Amino acid sequence: MMGQGAMVSGCGIAPSSLEEGVGGGGMSRKTLLDRAAKMRREPTEPERRLWMELRGSRLLGHKFRRQAVMGNRIVDFFCPTKGLAVEIDGDTHDADRDAARDERLTRETGFRVVRFTNADVMRNMEGVLIALKAALHGQEDRWTGEHHPLTPSSKEEGG
Repeated sequence: MMGQGAMVSGCGIAPSSLEEGVGGGGMSRKTLLDRAAKMRREPTEPERRLWMELRGSRLLGHKFRRQAVMGNRIVDFFCPTKGLAVEIDGDTHDADRDAARDERLTRETGFRVVRFTNADVMRNMEGVLIALKAALHGQEDRWTGEHHPLTPSSKEEGG
């Protein structure tokens, strides 16, 4: 199984890992953040469909974020509480290279990566959600005691 990036403007092809700043590529953090923001505004259809199932803590009450910069790459989705990254892959992904990238992400951040194809999401959303639930159950919480680290409310911040 594999994760798709955004389309290169005007080219109709997905960017290579090097273009995403992975595998020794050299994009700055600002460039990665700008690209992630664009990818959130212009999701692929499979990304949009999966996000509708994940947003608002809809999957087992777990919060997911989308198109987030982790290290020197952008992951399609991730659950910070469980340390789980989710990638949706198109036809341009190389399974061996992706496995090496995923291993590196796990080693550097502790986040485990699960991958699904565009076809999985488009034709078998129920199966994707079952697999994601199993992956979430298989991961220990990254924070003990609380669902996530406490953050002040806007009222506590004087807002």
